Amino acid sequence: MKINLLFLFILCCFSCKANHEEHASFQVVEETVDGTSEETGGVDDGSLVKTIAWNKGWKYADRAAIYSSSVKLYKASANRKNKVVAVNAGHGTKGGQAKKVPCHPDGSPKCVSGSTKAGATTAVAVAGGMSFLNKAKESDVTLKVALRLKDLLLAEGYDVLMIRETADTQLDNIARTVFANNNADIHIAIHFDGSKNDKGAFYVGVPNIASYKKMEPVASHWKEHEALGKALNEGMRKAGVKVWKSGSMAIDLTQTSFSTIPSIDYETGDAASDISDAGIKKMAQGYLNGIKLFFGN
Repeated sequence: MKINLLFLFILCCFSCKANHEEHASFQVVEETVDGTSEETGGVDDGSLVKTIAWNKGWKYADRAAIYSSSVKLYKASANRKNKVVAVNAGHGTKGGQAKKVPCHPDGSPKCVSGSTKAGATTAVAVAGGMSFLNKAKESDVTLKVALRLKDLLLAEGYDVLMIRETADTQLDNIARTVFANNNADIHIAIHFDGSKNDKGAFYVGVPNIASYKKMEPVASHWKEHEALGKALNEGMRKAGVKVWKSGSMAIDLTQTSFSTIPSIDYETGDAASDISDAGIKKMAQGYLNGIKLFFGN
């Protein structure tokens, strides 16, 4: 009897050790930017994930008003292209409308109206977003598109910086842009227009105003922003997503004003767009098509 008990004990220990080693093979310890470490694990496709904390030393970090959340960087497990795409699901910040951030890095006023009128020097930190004809919230739909796009990008070998993965993230528009500037190669903010006539998708272009185009970092990057927007339009067309007229609308945006990498606010449709599962899938594919076109992959 003693021999049998000893055998069972040894067998149990061996099984536990094997099980621990099996799970350990999917784990990695990554350093966050503030020097702390966080143990992370593989997601369903075997990719690795790194949690990145806010770094107050980043350029323009001192202009943000809401910055307490961290973000996650997902690394593709195969066919890696060594390109990081920042996927920013628009809106989704509780209390974002109660705080203000500067419109421009140099403190100058907005030159073209959008959600904030021209002449203003500060804008709402994060707007609440619109509602679709079926009453769905823009923040919920942009998140669905973002999560679908993340999966497609990882499968294609792109790494993905997910700015928002839940209903709420405490990051304003400047904070989101600063995270992207320091951890990604391109930055795409997913949005929908407030119109209700199924106008189609378009990117928010850079206003053709000399003073704005001369302001840094806009001066050094606005051509890249435009190239990314045009690539996304082509990607959407290829996926069968309707694109509005010329495919762009010029607005002075906080995101564009603070971006130091190719960056675009993309309006994926409007309140009348098809946001069924099939519609979301088509939109995400359009984004992927455009990203591949931009990178030449």
